[in-house]
Amino acid sequence: MKPIDNYFLQHAEPTKGCLLFLRAHLLQCAPGITEEWKYSMPFYYYHGKRFGYLWVSKKHLQPYIGLVDGHQLKHPSLLQEKRTRMKVLLIDPAKDIPIKTINMVLKEVLALYNQ
Repeated sequence: MKPIDNYFLQHAEPTKGCLLFLRAHLLQCAPGITEEWKYSMPFYYYHGKRFGYLWVSKKHLQPYIGLVDGHQLKHPSLLQEKRTRMKVLLIDPAKDIPIKTINMVLKEVLALYNQ
């Protein structure tokens, strides 16, 4: 098994299901998005440029989408915490996944890379 696949399968439910959904959603949300195993985590690229990754917060115990250039985004659901460049979008796996919020944030991120 590839390390990237093992990463998703090692988590317990409902975190595993949430991460698998986010993975599939990120890969299908726009042409040009690819997935790679970098820094021991699943990283997502848009036309060869790093734009995000999936991880589970040790502080919040929730999966999140980390956004590489998050400091340029203004969405109120994004958390910067102690990061200088990145922001994260926490996803509560026990609730319905906020598709509209995810799509709005992804649209804003991809617009940055299309400039």
